[in-house]
Amino acid sequence: MSQPVNILHLHSSFSLGGKEARAVRLMNAWGTRARHTIVSGVPDALGARAAIARGINYEIAQDPPALTGRPSVARYEALARYMRRFDLVLTYNWGAIDGVMARRVFAKGAPPLIHHEDGFNADEAAGLKIERNIYRRMALGAADALVVPSEVLEAIALTTWKQPRARVHRIANGIPTALYAGKPELKAIPGLVRNRQEVVIGALAGLREVKDLPVLVRACGGLAGKFRLVIVGEGPERDRINAAAAALGIADRLVMPGFLDRPHRFMGLFDVVALSSKSEQFPISVVEGMAAGLPIVSPPVGDVARMVAAENAPFITAKPGEVKLRDALEALVADSDLRRRVGAANQAKARGEFDEQVMIERYRTLYEGAMRRPGVLAV
Repeated sequence: MSQPVNILHLHSSFSLGGKEARAVRLMNAWGTRARHTIVSGVPDALGARAAIARGINYEIAQDPPALTGRPSVARYEALARYMRRFDLVLTYNWGAIDGVMARRVFAKGAPPLIHHEDGFNADEAAGLKIERNIYRRMALGAADALVVPSEVLEAIALTTWKQPRARVHRIANGIPTALYAGKPELKAIPGLVRNRQEVVIGALAGLREVKDLPVLVRACGGLAGKFRLVIVGEGPERDRINAAAAALGIADRLVMPGFLDRPHRFMGLFDVVALSSKSEQFPISVVEGMAAGLPIVSPPVGDVARMVAAENAPFITAKPGEVKLRDALEALVADSDLRRRVGAANQAKARGEFDEQVMIERYRTLYEGAMRRPGVLAV
């Protein structure tokens, strides 16, 4: 057996969100064929490491060069020198773009680098920043490839960031859809006790500003039917979410268990999956809800409207906002047959289009091609 491929991951954050969950699934898929070094731009944001399978050879980098800070030749040189130790460098989102720029400035001896863009934080949710677009255009010319999960991001990469068609690869996020069809573990969500008279509305999201979860709380506060809202995730917005529920007098209907791994264990405990984000592209939580046979309620962000089955289209709101979100939720909360019909259509689409084996194979081909080492990651 050949030596494992040495891969460096430069993450804006390694909390468990969509991009981190996908990166970990790929790490798990490569098994012993790769070893991984992980750098998080937010040093303490390492929640995704809990999802790395046993036996995977990885380390969290200790004292790596800074991923963020004022642009400087010295910092770029330090990043470039660090990256030369590896066979492949994978960078993720704006918070790691300086790794790409370092490769542009100090290209000699640099390993292949692939950049991944999965979406935007709250500071670009309403519109991309001109100076960042210029910086991206300059930096991305040094990447061997740019990977995006959605049609919306693909269009931005081609038109706004001026990347050539051959460099941009759209690879839809995938999950092991069959796992989500099984019966859920009844005690998988601490604090949730199912009551047949309540409709459980679930959300999986980092508790960050861009996810706009207080809006979801307010939307639920206006529902006429009996419900319980479960928000799975961790982050700095926890107090704001709790405050919104308390202000509406529904604190007793809100369950926030924190981060929970292996969502296939508990997704089936929900009746509806809801999003309230200001910005998304191809959210994995939507695919997970679809695979579990659930309807999706969401504002019209990213590719969500394209992802869901036609039967779910009426519940992707025409505009953002808590009133539209409430109205979409109300229709589903009031009608169990409607939930089942929409959920069944979503499940069929998820199985047909978003299973992870297709995703894994496309990433394997791309990564091996960049290294010019075909078959090195093959299972």
